[in-house]
Amino acid sequence: MEALTKDMIAKIISDDYDISKRKATHIVDDVFRVISAQLKLGGKAEISGFGKFQITNRCERCGINPITKEKLIISESKLPTFKASSTLKKFVQ
Repeated sequence: MEALTKDMIAKIISDDYDISKRKATHIVDDVFRVISAQLKLGGKAEISGFGKFQITNRCERCGINPITKEKLIISESKLPTFKASSTLKKFVQ
């Protein structure tokens, strides 16, 4: 099964709502832009029946360079995460 892309989502929206693919692409891009902007501000994006996007802080930790085997410190970072809703979990079962 092939992966679902933004282009495929735009095509489905275009067909379902009888709008141009260009307009549907703008809508899809806007949805992702709004979610990304909310996460950048440190917020959460909760989509009922689908799941929750949020930022998780990763603490500073020790790592090993796999080539040189040298130990190094990996600085703390922020990581976007997704937690599926129970509705989505039940749907895919």
